[in-house]
Amino acid sequence: VARLAGLREGDRHRAAASTNIRVIIYASGAAAKPPSRQAWVNFQIFGNTNPLMGAWTPEGWSLCLAVFRDGEAAGIQEIYARHLAVTREVGTGSWLGRACQGQGLGTEMRAAVLELAFAGLGAELARSGAFEYNAASLAVSRKLGYQPDGRQRLMVAGKLVTEQRLLLTRADWAEHRSVPVAIEGLAPCLPLMGAAR
Repeated sequence: VARLAGLREGDRHRAAASTNIRVIIYASGAAAKPPSRQAWVNFQIFGNTNPLMGAWTPEGWSLCLAVFRDGEAAGIQEIYARHLAVTREVGTGSWLGRACQGQGLGTEMRAAVLELAFAGLGAELARSGAFEYNAASLAVSRKLGYQPDGRQRLMVAGKLVTEQRLLLTRADWAEHRSVPVAIEGLAPCLPLMGAAR
């Protein structure tokens, strides 16, 4: 069972030490060598690719959660939004250690934040993306009901890569909802996330 929890400083170090990290979240498999432990920690603390991390307001926020398996850090699942009260849209991103891939954990962790998005925050749309060579991530997205939503060309580690953009509607989420998820204690957080009902 996947359990999502807030990432503490010690967990960041443990995640860096206990997983086979090829590249930090945004460029899995594209770098020549694994990032340093400090690069991993800096990414999580300062949100190098997401300007919303570290600057939480109801109008813009990013929640980065640690994913544990058997008490060990296994990966990261992020959910973020800008102007959620108006757009009713969230984005997601994730990274999962190679040793934990292919066991359903990626599906469970994404399903957990989608439950938060749709059932908890009242989102109507969720966006994500994966590099075209990341078959595992694209398979998780298809399994959860995402549909293709265009392509984006990016430069990663000095090379051109193509990202498949993905879109999940509330209706498609409901149709493909198969992982049981429980949310507790969310009500006091809703105003902080721009989702007060």
